[in-house]
Amino acid sequence: MITAKGYAAQSATEPLAPFTFERRDLRAHDVQLEILYCGVCHSDLHTVRSEWGPSVYPCVPGHEIIGRVTAVGAHVKKFKIGDYAGIGCLVDSCQECSNCKQGLEQYCEQGATFTYNSPDRIDGTNTLGGYSNTIIAKDDFVVLVSDRLPLEGVAPLLCAGITTYSPLRYWKVGKGHKVGILGLGGLGHMAVKFAASFGAEVTMLSTSPSKEADARRLGAHHFALTKDPEQLKGLTNYFDFIIDTVSAPHDYNLYLGMLKTSGTMICVGAPPEPAQVLGFNLIFNRRSIGGSLIGGLPETQEMLDYCAEHNITSDVEVIPISEINNAYERMLKGDVRYRFVIDMSTLQ
Repeated sequence: MITAKGYAAQSATEPLAPFTFERRDLRAHDVQLEILYCGVCHSDLHTVRSEWGPSVYPCVPGHEIIGRVTAVGAHVKKFKIGDYAGIGCLVDSCQECSNCKQGLEQYCEQGATFTYNSPDRIDGTNTLGGYSNTIIAKDDFVVLVSDRLPLEGVAPLLCAGITTYSPLRYWKVGKGHKVGILGLGGLGHMAVKFAASFGAEVTMLSTSPSKEADARRLGAHHFALTKDPEQLKGLTNYFDFIIDTVSAPHDYNLYLGMLKTSGTMICVGAPPEPAQVLGFNLIFNRRSIGGSLIGGLPETQEMLDYCAEHNITSDVEVIPISEINNAYERMLKGDVRYRFVIDMSTLQ
């Protein structure tokens, strides 16, 4: 066994605190990373507080992981010691179902194994994530990372990046399309960057007037304050696509009315309450609501290569791990531009 250090929650009501635990020894297809940076995702907070169903404790969150390869299993070919590499939201899947064979491991028909709070497919132990100094995963679920970009800005690409890149690619969003991005947070700021990079006309839809300058800096061509009816009048039947990144309850019908005929609203946020949608808002003008979950491993590698080529990273605030509980409270208040990233050297 390999001794690891990290931060863990011991229950849904306790703060994260230092935690020493054991990682498994390497299997033949495993890669071990020394973790350099780990992004802080809202999913981490939901999980440690057991808000998305019962969590298993102790819980070590973190699935936006960048590190350096320190060891490889006997059958590993793609990685060597010293490589920079990343691990996102998945560490395994059945690799046999039709989805897995298409590189859509996130939709594994037997259920993917997530980076934390998920049973290991072989020994059944609970997976423990990236708020730690080292991690081990199957080589097929590790991606190569270029050192041409600042690694702290690359870490959130493993979740916030691929979550927005994947639907934009699936729906073939690009030049000639008008795209609305709903919500400027960790996901929304990456959606703006990617949609603009792909050649679309991008409008930021936000409840916060203070975010207009940032939205334009990130690549948005237009900004609309969604609390101002006057600003919304010109957006009826306007967009080909809306990327909805909001995870709080909101009025889907308001935004469906902004879609053109055959337009699609793509949901990547996960509100805690069921969506209330009027059927007529879909039937008339043949509008659709779709959803998308992260991305498969081939597409994640494609995204990282695209970002390296086009100099795209996340906007981050780097923190020591001792500040993680304060970061959670700030995240709940929207007080981050636009992703916290833990410098794991501060764990020592």
